[in-house]
Amino acid sequence: MAKAKSAFVCTECGAEYRKWQGQCSSCQEWNTLSEVRLSAPRPGGSIAGGAGRSGYAGSLSKEVVDLGSVDLTEVPRLSSTFDEFDRVLGGGLVPGSAVLLGGHPGAGKSTLLLQTACKLAQARRVLYVTGEESLSQVAMRAHRLQLPTQGLKMLAETSVETVLAVAERERPEILVIDSIQTMHLEDIASAPGGVAQVRESAAVLTRFAKQSNTVLLLVGHVTKDGTLAGPKVLEHMIDASLLLEGSADSRFRTLRGQKNRFGAVNELGVFAMLEHGLKEVKNPSAIFLSRAEEQAPGSLVMVVWEGTRPLLVEVQALLDESALGNPRRVAVGLDQNRLAMLLAVLHRHGGLFTGDQDVFLNVVGGVKVLETSADLAVLLAVVSSLQNRPLPRELVAFGEVGLSGEIRPVPSGQERIVEAAKHGFTRAIVPRANAPKRAPDGMEVVAVDKLADALEAL
Repeated sequence: MAKAKSAFVCTECGAEYRKWQGQCSSCQEWNTLSEVRLSAPRPGGSIAGGAGRSGYAGSLSKEVVDLGSVDLTEVPRLSSTFDEFDRVLGGGLVPGSAVLLGGHPGAGKSTLLLQTACKLAQARRVLYVTGEESLSQVAMRAHRLQLPTQGLKMLAETSVETVLAVAERERPEILVIDSIQTMHLEDIASAPGGVAQVRESAAVLTRFAKQSNTVLLLVGHVTKDGTLAGPKVLEHMIDASLLLEGSADSRFRTLRGQKNRFGAVNELGVFAMLEHGLKEVKNPSAIFLSRAEEQAPGSLVMVVWEGTRPLLVEVQALLDESALGNPRRVAVGLDQNRLAMLLAVLHRHGGLFTGDQDVFLNVVGGVKVLETSADLAVLLAVVSSLQNRPLPRELVAFGEVGLSGEIRPVPSGQERIVEAAKHGFTRAIVPRANAPKRAPDGMEVVAVDKLADALEAL
């Protein structure tokens, strides 16, 4: 009997080693190597054995072709029946693609995919494989959400070999796996959810999707810090990685693309968790602008750009005299290091000292702002709270702040101004390079070059 071999794989970067060591030489992380047992090769290969580094070899053409002769006909996409879902995917589901949907427990991953599968099953062949719940539990949820259940093929199974056998018989157009952490291969001598099982199971299922031109939707768990659980190489196997976010005390969920081979990765989809499941929000700016009737100091609306559309969100700042030797800097929804940098710019080029103040910053609605266009709005909100003077309710601002105090332009500046005017705002402080030649009706645009000019405009 052949002796089972093993390797050690880094869960952060996927690097492999022949023996265990405390630190990964590739990503410099500590205690991230876990043992992976490799099955002995069989004559003619096996499902698990063929799903390693050359897992796609059977589905790719072995002929060398000229790049100019490749057919550029766009692959038709399948609508997920959710416009917000299609927006994040880049236009819809692509046949032969593998999509990984992650999120915290209770975020609504299974609910979103069950709603999608039930609606798609009315016109297409869909196979829903559940490894965490029984068929009765899924049926009860579908009944509670008042979904059409006729036509959806269900399978409660955790064996990848059995799932592939059923899929080859049913030949679905869409295959849903809930979740990849529960799947296992017989040839891999480790428990489900381990590094080896997750990696090899995902490779086998992805290869099947490529060969059969099936849309593969995988549900993935996340760790405490919000990253996808399992080996890092899992994100390299799939075509799109989506993350469904939302706090437990909020009914709104945001779907953001982290990787997408068929579209942009900066798109954002907004859903509302209601009694009958997730409902897409057509105008997300409206829900993030539900402000208090009385304007308080430290509150300002900024216009950020998410994918292909502008989004109006409110940023709140609170400054309080610190009783500690090292004042606190807390930013929720923004980069905390960038906040420290902006406070230094405010002191150097704005003449306002915040070194003795605790600074708390929050983006309303649980939105995470990743772009630098929020710099100017953040500083204006900080100044408003520091001086305890509320800003005008009809004011919006956006712009990047440089280390020398200059206000730099941001992409799609005129579209942001038009979006603000649609929601009733009448004054905007923007970088001079983003100022339009003709402002929208009823909108006063104040163009600034320096941080001092923006403070003077207040």
